[in-house]
Amino acid sequence: MQHQISEGRFASFIERIGLPPTLFLGFVGLLFFMIGDGVESGYIAPYLADHGAGSDSRAAIVISVYGLMVTLGSWLSGALSETWGPRRVMWLGLAIWGVFEVLFLAVALGTENYVLMLICYGIRGLGYPLFAYGFLVWVLAASPARRLGSAVGWFYFAFTGGLPTLGSLLASGTEPIIGEYTTLWLSFGIVIAGGLLALLGLRRVAGGDRLAPHSTTTGQSLVASIAIAFQNPRVGLGCVIRIINTAPQFGFLVFLPKIFSDELGFGTSGWLRLVFIVGASNIFANLIFGIVSDKIGWHRTLRIFGCLGCAVSSLLLYFLPQTFGAYWVAALCAALFGITLAGFTPISVLMSLMAPEKKGNAIAVLNLGAGAATFVGPLIVAVFLDLIGAGGVTIVFAALYVVAALCVHWLTLPPESQEIVEKGLSLSDLDVETHHVIDHHDNNTAVTGDASR
Repeated sequence: MQHQISEGRFASFIERIGLPPTLFLGFVGLLFFMIGDGVESGYIAPYLADHGAGSDSRAAIVISVYGLMVTLGSWLSGALSETWGPRRVMWLGLAIWGVFEVLFLAVALGTENYVLMLICYGIRGLGYPLFAYGFLVWVLAASPARRLGSAVGWFYFAFTGGLPTLGSLLASGTEPIIGEYTTLWLSFGIVIAGGLLALLGLRRVAGGDRLAPHSTTTGQSLVASIAIAFQNPRVGLGCVIRIINTAPQFGFLVFLPKIFSDELGFGTSGWLRLVFIVGASNIFANLIFGIVSDKIGWHRTLRIFGCLGCAVSSLLLYFLPQTFGAYWVAALCAALFGITLAGFTPISVLMSLMAPEKKGNAIAVLNLGAGAATFVGPLIVAVFLDLIGAGGVTIVFAALYVVAALCVHWLTLPPESQEIVEKGLSLSDLDVETHHVIDHHDNNTAVTGDASR
């Protein structure tokens, strides 16, 4: 009896802080998975150069191949979740990560074979997005609509808390003691433990099975995950907003290092600390804005704190340090930029609700936008830097955020999503065959394992 009371109190506490109680072990497992995946982020490039790649440029090629596979895996995670279910997609991601990490460590690095590095490390890049973003689809499908913002905030808290923040912190402590190579094996153990904790802990939780109608094939789902951006213009517009979300962040990485390190005299270490400040502030802000968005509205949070907030903070990040030249000013501006980036957290919620019958495909498009941002930002810099200078490029970025704020107006929800929100149900309560919302409370029907209860 006491045990049941304790469990009830714990579940009540978890729900109060915005975590769906039935998905709790999934979030914990995701955190450990991403910690393990992030262990290598701070030193993998130079380590590859010294252990088989032969040069920084050849190591960069390995990392680039890995990045392309991450983008592919990010898209596949949503598209495959429609017909396979998030559960199977997560198992696939864990299996790919584990198998190809062993091959990478034991065979490619063991023999210092560059071709095997490209193959094994590259294919391993499919692993974490399939696992992590597969879980995101699960979260969006199983969480009550009134708590979707909070649930997504917790997802990104676990995701970015592990990769790269806590992962890099762990590596900084273990590398001097057990060495870089053994640290990589340690990360393997952490990833497998986190993956198993999540998947075994969620084995009876609803939302992890097939999301699409049984008549939909995997091939059709893959095609639909691209076509939906054109068939449903709101989803395509959401993808554009997602690109604008982080494109300036990647663009700043092209020209701000030289400005802060050399022109302002902060040095390389000073610049790296600013990058850490952006990331650290973003982690906790993801959680805060997720919760706030459920209270004041997803559209309002996205428009005011995300789009307009980033328009202001991006300008401050460049121009205020130039004006005052003090490091603490740059640090405050970096923190503000990281915080406002988190204001885009509700875009995941809106994307899933704008296409509730094809939520996996909508998230696939969202993930494509995230991948596209990694080259759109640097491309804008390449086109405009010589023409209008660093300050001009920064103004272009700020203008894009203002455009995104205007676009939020058209991210309207269809009637079935509005009904789900009004009744406090979850997206798993939508009959994908008929698009009819099934209110189990009204029908007095118990649904075994329903994660929204």
